Amino acid sequence: MDKTVNTAKKNEFLKIPFITKFAYGCGDVACNISFGVVGTFLTLFYTDYIGISAAAIGTIMLISRIFDGVSDVIMGYIVSHTKSKYGQSRPWILWTAIPYTISIILLFTVPNTSSTLQLIYIFVTYNLSTTVMYTAVNLPYGSLSAMLTRDQEERDMISIFRMAMSPFGRIAISIFTMPIVKLLGNDQRAWVISISIWAVVALFLLLFCFLKCEENVTVTERSDKKKEGKGKETLKALFTNQYFWMAGVLWMAQNATIGITGLMLPYYCKYIFQNETWMYSTLYFCEFVTVIIGVMICPIFMKRFGKRNIVLAGAVIGVAAQFIFMSNPYSFELALATAILRGIGCSPLNACVFGMLNDAVEFGHWKSGLRQEAYIFSAGSVGSKVAPGVTGAIVTGLMTMSGYISSTSGSAVQPQSALDTIVSIYSYGPLIVWAIIIFVMLFYKLDKIYPTIMAELAERESRGEC
Repeated sequence: MDKTVNTAKKNEFLKIPFITKFAYGCGDVACNISFGVVGTFLTLFYTDYIGISAAAIGTIMLISRIFDGVSDVIMGYIVSHTKSKYGQSRPWILWTAIPYTISIILLFTVPNTSSTLQLIYIFVTYNLSTTVMYTAVNLPYGSLSAMLTRDQEERDMISIFRMAMSPFGRIAISIFTMPIVKLLGNDQRAWVISISIWAVVALFLLLFCFLKCEENVTVTERSDKKKEGKGKETLKALFTNQYFWMAGVLWMAQNATIGITGLMLPYYCKYIFQNETWMYSTLYFCEFVTVIIGVMICPIFMKRFGKRNIVLAGAVIGVAAQFIFMSNPYSFELALATAILRGIGCSPLNACVFGMLNDAVEFGHWKSGLRQEAYIFSAGSVGSKVAPGVTGAIVTGLMTMSGYISSTSGSAVQPQSALDTIVSIYSYGPLIVWAIIIFVMLFYKLDKIYPTIMAELAERESRGEC
């Protein structure tokens, strides 16, 4: 057959040692340092320390998502054609580690000049960090999980380690950044020093991930494969893989929920609860510690009920949490309870979403004969970045329409209309995303047919077929 095939070597189904799973999880901690900085504090920094309007920042982020989508596709192509002594995905973690961490620091070194030049600088550095460098490290990092083993349980556990450890990057950012900033003078210089510390931490974590995660799945091409039509066949296989689309939407939803809560929580604590330090840290810490614990417990329920059922149950819990919060959005105690419940609801999605993408790789291989690790993760990554970009643009646009006041001192008095908008976004935004997740999961059936798919693939490969 005129297809891409996997050699199905014995070591492709090997058990992955703990140190490799832990190192792989460290890679996402590093990625989430950047993700946490951008998704949690960057907009606040631009509006309340540099004095840029929320609408301008939202517009830059939305436009950048267009470039980001293109960069994901390009990077997916580059990774799929990479050949080195380290493998296909793994070497990119080494090659991009240093420039990636430098790009995080550049986000906060906005020059003290005219507003026009500041906006140009923000646009360039934002795209350098998120469009170029984050894509160059995170996309091959994600596809690396499918290259470590083809054993489904092992890949699920790798994803569990990833999602159980990834919040540590955001938690560290959320708990310690503002206190450090205030300790160092609560100005731009303080932000640059604080972010530089996180950048160095991310660098060492990425290097550790590279050293301990070796690729075991080898993808080869048959000699009779014609170059003509490869692109067309690849796109057709990707677009007709319904479970890629479902997993992609779930990945978007996961990022949208993080984007909404991460973006709005600093504003909520600062202007609604009048406390941007310990209240913010407490809410963020409790929610994501709950996610970590929940993700670690999820394998027990995953084996018994399947990925689809536990993600659906989590989404229902998420909806209930938001309704509870809306009963009194000005109560810190209720906000804390909601954060914990929301963490419980997020846990199954966090635990399963990358396992679902890996399952979509095998489904696509079974359906079309093509293995598309890099393409599936790159295409899925497009959606995952579009989601926070769109939500960020909507959120900042609504804040600007409500009369939100940007400043360089961080102490502006906001009008009641802006305060009401902050409350509404934090209340209704996550509710909409949870409803989308429930809708998608009602159509997800891959759990039931996956064992049959893998058995048929094993039989084909034993005969030397694709």
